[in-house]
Amino acid sequence: MTQKTIEIKSKEQSNALNAWHKEGYRGSIIAGTGFGKSRCGVLGVAHSIKDGGRALVLVPTTQLQDQFELEFKKWGKTHLLSRVDILCYQSAHKLEGEHYEIVVCDEVHLGLSPVYRRFFENNTYDRLLCMTATLPEDMEYRALLHKLAPIVYLITLDECVSMGLVAPYDVYCIPVDLTPVERAAYKKANNLFVQCKYRLGGFDAFNMASAILKGAPGDKGAAAQFFNAIRQRKAVVQHASNKISASKLLAQHHAGEKILTFSGTNEFTNMMGEELGGLVYHSGKTTKVRRDILDEFKESDDAILCSTKALNQGMDVPDVGVGIIAGLESKSLPMIQRVGRLIRFKKGKRGNIYILYVRDSQEEKWMQQATSSLNNVYVGVTLNQILN
Repeated sequence: MTQKTIEIKSKEQSNALNAWHKEGYRGSIIAGTGFGKSRCGVLGVAHSIKDGGRALVLVPTTQLQDQFELEFKKWGKTHLLSRVDILCYQSAHKLEGEHYEIVVCDEVHLGLSPVYRRFFENNTYDRLLCMTATLPEDMEYRALLHKLAPIVYLITLDECVSMGLVAPYDVYCIPVDLTPVERAAYKKANNLFVQCKYRLGGFDAFNMASAILKGAPGDKGAAAQFFNAIRQRKAVVQHASNKISASKLLAQHHAGEKILTFSGTNEFTNMMGEELGGLVYHSGKTTKVRRDILDEFKESDDAILCSTKALNQGMDVPDVGVGIIAGLESKSLPMIQRVGRLIRFKKGKRGNIYILYVRDSQEEKWMQQATSSLNNVYVGVTLNQILN
């Protein structure tokens, strides 16, 4: 990263904090991954707590607790740590009657569930700084965020790219086929899905489930079949064996580079790690093991790190310019966060992200939805085109 880039990033971070200041120290910073939201949080705390005052930083995972403590040290604010509580949302919602001069909510979209929002109801704070990569897609959560902390600064991932804050990137969406056995399993699950959908009428999974579960016992049985069909169908595409074959070819194509992969389940992540000879990082491993694995990956020049969802939220994975996404969700936020993990600066090179999706399946629709807010997306690219 050049000195000019550092200066631009610092200026934009100051602009974001100034906007927060002008709105009475209550607001949300929506900024693409790589912008430096963590530094904004540290500076927000530094400018807010007075002698004897306390600050609270809320994060979604224990890994991010460690990460945020390192951010205070990185930016020369170690002396503040004795007056800063860094807690996970699942712990903070139990607090009652506490007062903080400032509360910083990192990855705030994960702290807006009905249980976690109890914190905001049961405690007091003078200032609130919320941060995330993009607005919550759930309209209820979006409205709640606006009520808690209206948006004071917004910059998209692609705007960060255009300003030179993170590396440019290309996303190649590569279709893979199911094996005959997998195709039969998918067809069976999809037929059950269609039958249940027809019986129940319409399709809005969450609203339908809510309505059905409040209805007659017979409807509950139909709902169970319906959602079981969804799970079965998703399991087939998430574990498609040709994704592993394609990943091995892509890894060979980028031999000598650091590669990060994302899968849909821990089971498939384990399989990817075994087949690609990579390190495995997911929620099934202890915090210490994950920390050691991440440290080993950071210190390597050409390792492969296979993960599930544990790296989605805010974890710093520097110098990775190649990513393979083999597990998809329909929402764009997880995709933006994963792309953000893959476009940290590395000698000015472009980031190469490969999305593997099952052709002519529901996963193809998820891919289209998940990439809808990104630029430089190339759909239907074949492996031969990439490798040759």
